[in-house]
Amino acid sequence: MTYEGARSITGPFLAVLGASGAVVGFVAGLGELLGYGVRLISGYLSDRTGKYWPITILGYILNLFAVPLLALAGSWQLAAILMITERIGKAIRTPARDAMLSHATSEVGRGWGFGLHEAMDQIGAIAGPLIVALVLYLRGGYQTGFAVLLIPALLAIIVLLVARHLYPTPRELEASQAVLTGKGLPGTFWLYLAGVAFIAAGYVDYPLIAYHLGKGSLVASNWIPVLYAVAMGADALAALIFGYLYDRIGIYVLAIAALVSSMFAPLVFLGGFAMALVGMVIWGIGMGAQESVLRAAVANMISIDRRGTAYGVFNTIYGIFWFAGSALMGMLYDFSAGYVVAFSVATQLLSVLIMLYVGKKATT
Repeated sequence: MTYEGARSITGPFLAVLGASGAVVGFVAGLGELLGYGVRLISGYLSDRTGKYWPITILGYILNLFAVPLLALAGSWQLAAILMITERIGKAIRTPARDAMLSHATSEVGRGWGFGLHEAMDQIGAIAGPLIVALVLYLRGGYQTGFAVLLIPALLAIIVLLVARHLYPTPRELEASQAVLTGKGLPGTFWLYLAGVAFIAAGYVDYPLIAYHLGKGSLVASNWIPVLYAVAMGADALAALIFGYLYDRIGIYVLAIAALVSSMFAPLVFLGGFAMALVGMVIWGIGMGAQESVLRAAVANMISIDRRGTAYGVFNTIYGIFWFAGSALMGMLYDFSAGYVVAFSVATQLLSVLIMLYVGKKATT
């Protein structure tokens, strides 16, 4: 609720503070780049030290409390620093959290388990933007919206501490330990990362989408977070569906998801309100598949002792290509929205081909 509520308005908030489209794309991409780079270190440390809970809790504190501080930002430079801090906090917690989730989901099916996690996550992701939309509707302003999000931030930390008390040793939840042959991470994992890289590079971050919708006056400002909430609703449902399908047909489900999500960019950037609404639903479907199945597949490729490291590598590669794609699409947008569409569609379709090949190798 906290950081998704904030992400629904950071694009237009930066615009109000005087940032250009290139700046919005660069800040969004840089936050992801630095954040995902930190995950490489965080994942390695979580495996070496076994301190999954302390690392996770530290990350959540940074991740959540950077958001209400945005209410005090008076320049786009300061806002950008806080946005990047929020991403770094998420980076610190994510590998350790995902490793703990991989243990907890081993009995129910990792696709379904990670899908359920993503769906529950989206309950807050829907509520957060809607709360911000209500604040804007009541003429509270962007700063007021950020300040109100302090409440769910505090509640989230409380719930996290309760979970730490109830389940102090997550590895004990593992039903069985996967066997990894040879040294290092398996070749299939690296091939899989190539497909992930194309998905990340071509997926337009919401701040740039919100910037486009606001700058072109396609929708009223209070509708921008509502569209994000709609996307998060589609995300939640898609996570459950694709997670369920992954446990039955494997990697092939990612090819299906990428093919579907490749259609969002033309609808969002080249149409009016109705097409943008449909495009945001498809955007949310793609995000749901990414946030559930992409992580579940890593757990099934990697042994228990290397899983934190593998998630760190996975997230770092994802972040590097997300940054490169976001920065490039921000610059492309300043020339033409059509260039953004062409780049996004092309990279998504390339990922389809790679995932089909990975799926074929996994079954032979």
